[in-house]
Amino acid sequence: MIKVGVISDTHIPTRAKALPDFVFETFSGVNYILHAGDLLTENVITDLETLAPVYAVAGNNDSFEIYEKYGNRRIIEIGNKRIGLTHGYGRYKTHLNAYDEFSGDMVDCIVFGHSHAPFNETINGILLFNPGSPTDRRFQPKFSLGMLYIDDKIEGQLLYFA
Repeated sequence: MIKVGVISDTHIPTRAKALPDFVFETFSGVNYILHAGDLLTENVITDLETLAPVYAVAGNNDSFEIYEKYGNRRIIEIGNKRIGLTHGYGRYKTHLNAYDEFSGDMVDCIVFGHSHAPFNETINGILLFNPGSPTDRRFQPKFSLGMLYIDDKIEGQLLYFA
């Protein structure tokens, strides 16, 4: 089974000076890490790369340099699964906007962020997954991260931290 750590909306250094320790503890031993944008600094990628290869996209708060390097949308193949990775946009229907963004792309999963609201639901056979944020709860009771488990299927798990 392939384990993929999923993170978004880290907002370093505006929301926290660095990634919290629970990120490193949780992602220890994963095969890959996906970051769905709003990094604010590439140091986040450098830190995560000490654990596993990282795939990332830029978010709406990222600099032009980060956008130029990572883009705002990509499709990654891990195992036998196609994963759409985007930051997302919109206030109330972020998951539906992410779904529409990859319509016709034959993906098995769409990872998105932006709302800081954890989301783990399957719509029309596609797993829509938002890990929330490990540094900015916004209106959520806890900080959060996600894990994807890939074998013959793909499943998501949301993990919460005080």
